[in-house]
Amino acid sequence: MTDDILIHTHGRVGHISLNRPKALHALTLDMCHAMSAALAKWADDDAIEAVILDHAEGRGFCAGGDINLLRESALNDGGTSGRNFFHDEYQLNHQMMTYGKPIVAFMDGVTMGGGVGIALPCKYRVATENTRFAMPETGIGLFPDVGGGWHLSRLGGRLGQFLALTGARLDGAECLWAGLATHYLPSEMIAEAKARILDKPGRIAGVLSEMVGSPPKARIEENADKIARHFASDDYEDVLASLEAADTDWARKERDTLGTKSPQTCKVALRQLKESADLTDFADNMRMEYRIASRVLVRPDFAEGVRAVIVDKTNDPKWNPPTPEEVSEELLDSIFAPLPDGEEWTPL
Repeated sequence: MTDDILIHTHGRVGHISLNRPKALHALTLDMCHAMSAALAKWADDDAIEAVILDHAEGRGFCAGGDINLLRESALNDGGTSGRNFFHDEYQLNHQMMTYGKPIVAFMDGVTMGGGVGIALPCKYRVATENTRFAMPETGIGLFPDVGGGWHLSRLGGRLGQFLALTGARLDGAECLWAGLATHYLPSEMIAEAKARILDKPGRIAGVLSEMVGSPPKARIEENADKIARHFASDDYEDVLASLEAADTDWARKERDTLGTKSPQTCKVALRQLKESADLTDFADNMRMEYRIASRVLVRPDFAEGVRAVIVDKTNDPKWNPPTPEEVSEELLDSIFAPLPDGEEWTPL
């Protein structure tokens, strides 16, 4: 077990609190293992009816996975430890997605990358005015993994494709509008909500509905028609051309944003979401994402993206390939191809 995660039971409710405030509760492999073990134990415990997932202190909820570990792996061990991290993190994502008891995630703060991966499988997802939701992976040469292909591809109006490509951040009201959150509460009501859930774990839906706050208007709703129009294609060049042809400030801003992203992983993301939309089993999605992760981890863009954005903070990544046109279908095919026998992802 690890001090980076706090695991308790309160009567009939299991309680998992992420506890790495200096890292905005980013997930380590030990944290994933501790969560998985607790969930497995409670799944077989008739005394536990529900699970609460939150963060212990600070600006949480969860800023992602252990990016520094992944970069060190890409640079120093051929991706071996990085693949191990992805494999077990994805097992946790799948375990939560198929969990037989309700999990309530309080997305009160930064909810990005790996944080999205543990929040969106939960039956109840509570956003607040502090929620900052994003899948920003294309900016570091990664892709929206941890089930992102499944979740984003099932949003309406091409919103998922927009979020995957641009890494746009949504606030709590926008998460509720998009269906990424099931409920919205002012953060000052969270403690009371948890207390009521502990008292009546069989009535979570009722408790949250009774307490539901009035969120502000979702700002992104005003741009929904633009998103649906300009991000309509699964061809990345088409998306760029549509934005370039539109003489509006919004289109220019989004086109400039895409200009900072890895062309390789933007194309990967569009194909990922297209293929995920046709899947019927979340395990198949995770198997596909593990194949992608195993390849993308050791390609040039990931280590370079993390260097430019996170390590050196120069924001000047040199992408390879440098342009969308140079990202060939053959390269994409190789990234999505099945792994050798014995190396494919498997659920717990």
